[in-house]
Amino acid sequence: MAADAYQSLCDTITISDIKFWIIRRWLTGRAHGVVRVTPRRDCLRYRWLPAVRRGQKEYTPPGYVHNCMNVLTSTLLALLLIVSGTVPAGAATASTGQGEVYAGTHVEFETSGDAIVDYTVNGETVLQSITVQSRSTAERRGDVRAGIGLSAVTQLSGAAVSLDSRTEVSATVTAESGASMRAHDNSRGILVVRSGGESQYVTVNVSSSTQTDRESDKRVVVTTEDGTTGTFVVVGDGEVTVNDRGNVSASVEGDGALVFRSYPDGRDDDDRREEQLISEGKAAAEVHVMQKSEEGSEFVADVVRYSEDTTVEVTQKTAGTVTMTAERSQSRGKIVITSVSERAIGSVEDLRVTVDGEAAVEASSYSELESAIDNGDASKFLVRQQSSARASTDVLVAVDHFSQREITLSEDSDGSDGSDSTGSDGDGDNRTTDAQGPGFGPIGVLFALVATVALTLARRR
Repeated sequence: MAADAYQSLCDTITISDIKFWIIRRWLTGRAHGVVRVTPRRDCLRYRWLPAVRRGQKEYTPPGYVHNCMNVLTSTLLALLLIVSGTVPAGAATASTGQGEVYAGTHVEFETSGDAIVDYTVNGETVLQSITVQSRSTAERRGDVRAGIGLSAVTQLSGAAVSLDSRTEVSATVTAESGASMRAHDNSRGILVVRSGGESQYVTVNVSSSTQTDRESDKRVVVTTEDGTTGTFVVVGDGEVTVNDRGNVSASVEGDGALVFRSYPDGRDDDDRREEQLISEGKAAAEVHVMQKSEEGSEFVADVVRYSEDTTVEVTQKTAGTVTMTAERSQSRGKIVITSVSERAIGSVEDLRVTVDGEAAVEASSYSELESAIDNGDASKFLVRQQSSARASTDVLVAVDHFSQREITLSEDSDGSDGSDSTGSDGDGDNRTTDAQGPGFGPIGVLFALVATVALTLARRR
């Protein structure tokens, strides 16, 4: 590369533009290699080698760096921090100056002052931005006029947001309006927006190529250009619709919530039935038991709470057995949706489900599940038929009545006496991963350092 072109590159790129992009890719264990950066008129093209699923991105970075050695030094220091174990693998956060970045195994997003931006699930950006504001503030500022329909709510002056906390499998963003947004790092990329007890407006912008369809006042479906489908579901008091600009607007009242679920492999009738159970308040929680790493034998648990008066804690997650404790303040029965990795429950042919040690009856339909929680005399379960593309199985357990109940899924008739560390209490697993995640280790980092230096020196010739 000519010297003047190389200097032009250095004059337009910022430290964070390279550093945090590298951190996000390495911590998720998705790729090995180095970053290639080339000038292209008024923008930059950068690519991780070898190319990952998302391929190339074009980006016009703000800011200014005086020389490329600053960029290189900052990048190397960032990687060395990872080697020293100060940044956990699997789920990472970093500050970019304008906001914060969260990078998990399945979910990535950034905060940008008053919104969550670039909400990405399994490598595809499905939502461009999510903004929330209290109804009282939105009306006082003139963003929303009293009496207008929800479809006319197209733009909000969003409440300031911050990445408040994270666990190994989730991250929580809080807003000054009192709302909270929790992203769950599972294969469905579930996002739950809660009102915090005050009426809230939510606006979600999608790309111009994304199709939006309103199925009811409780459900809106979005389909990206690449075919990924996502559904917005209102739980409790509230409404969701497609607004006048083709984006998504919602109002959430009291203890209500707005839930987003994505389906990278497509949405089927079983997904629709689960959404209905969630929207109607019949499904109180959703539990995901996933492998901690692709090659490892350890598991992590993520619990999504749809009912605030229900808590679920995964107490055992070993190969062949998953045990959880579900507790509710009310006695009425509820359904717990579980999504279990095939490494945890390898075969559902001999699946045994027990509630407080008593065998649950296998149901043949969703209506049987609903009957079980409506003054039923026995708990029941239903195994969803899964496509070969999914590496997990959904098992819906209808618990006939509540106080505190222990639910166990096992492959054999006797279950397992093994135990594992405690899982989630409803906010995601609180353990953090060790410094070495999938595709990431000291040898790989040393290779990256050498390759980065070599690439930089080669481009300076």
